Amino acid sequence: MKHSTDRILTTHVGSLPRSKAVTDVVFGRERGDAIDAADFESVISHAVVEVVLRQRESQVDVVSDGEMSKISYATYIKDRLTGFDGDSSRDPPADLEDYPQFLAKLAKSGGTPSYRRPRCVGEITPKDSRPLQDDLRWFDGALSTAVDRGNAPTEAFMNSASPGVIALFQPNEHYPSHERYLEAIAEAMRLEYEAIVAAGYVLQIDAPDLGLGGHTLFKHRPLEEYKRLAELHVEVLNHALRNCPSDRLRMHICWGNYEGPHHHDVPMDVVLPIALKAKPQALLFEASNPRHAHEWTCFRDTVIPADKILIPGVLDSVTNFIEHPMLVAERIERFASIVGRDRVIAGTDCGFSTFAGFGVIDPDIVYAKLRAMADGARIASERLWASRR
Repeated sequence: MKHSTDRILTTHVGSLPRSKAVTDVVFGRERGDAIDAADFESVISHAVVEVVLRQRESQVDVVSDGEMSKISYATYIKDRLTGFDGDSSRDPPADLEDYPQFLAKLAKSGGTPSYRRPRCVGEITPKDSRPLQDDLRWFDGALSTAVDRGNAPTEAFMNSASPGVIALFQPNEHYPSHERYLEAIAEAMRLEYEAIVAAGYVLQIDAPDLGLGGHTLFKHRPLEEYKRLAELHVEVLNHALRNCPSDRLRMHICWGNYEGPHHHDVPMDVVLPIALKAKPQALLFEASNPRHAHEWTCFRDTVIPADKILIPGVLDSVTNFIEHPMLVAERIERFASIVGRDRVIAGTDCGFSTFAGFGVIDPDIVYAKLRAMADGARIASERLWASRR
């Protein structure tokens, strides 16, 4: 994994706005509509090329495929693994339960995404590797296009769901315990993890279960039990990653990519010691939104392992404000003062289109925010490297 050796690198969490054409074909396939395979191929492959080029135009260094082919970052696994079917009821996060009028307003306004969340109803095993192979092929082609146009990225990553977040979104109705359920998911997902690394990409593990799980899956459990279960999620993840080098891995944690009260979020000083036990070398986390921006002090007051790279969110992912580059630079420098400039990469709080067809930020503003991040990283780099001359 690249370090910020001579300047602060930039990246993001993974998902980016999808066009109407993309949304139409992925939801059409989800509904079982007769979507022509050639049409699907054309729409998605073109979208991946476009999203890579737009990232580079915004001067993002470490790019993704934007998760163009996926309806969401966790439920996509039903097409790749056996054992998942049907749909499941929605249980709102604890913070939204405290404000039912706001919850109702979100639902009425379309502020909550609608998509199928299957249940685990049978044994989990690998089912179909073609969707992943398609993602890899489309991404390969898009990166080749960027190279041909003289705008190659510094590095590329691809997202994959953690066992814990899969368990969070897909209720277990088959395995005798949460532990057995996690283990089955992990062993089946191991092949996807290893395939992404083998293809030459940095693998990003999406693990919001370590934060979001506290006020969703584990919301009725005491803090000590949450901590025990979060530790278990990391232990199972590490076992699934046993054949992947840590320096080809990064992990994202968050408390849910939605505008809401978030007053039940588990504090970072509880989450961080658990997250640091995970195998991935780099950690992406929320550091800009009003509920978590102050928690940079948790990193200051924690002994961060010498091999870890921090990728703090320097952009809020649920507001149309375009952050001023000077503010972005301040946020970057704050973390550079903790672990050193070479171990910081500028990132985003979360994805900008966690679910296809759902995103509160205007697509053009998304890329303006990414450009502001690059401008802020340039300012921070000038200051940080000038201080060492």
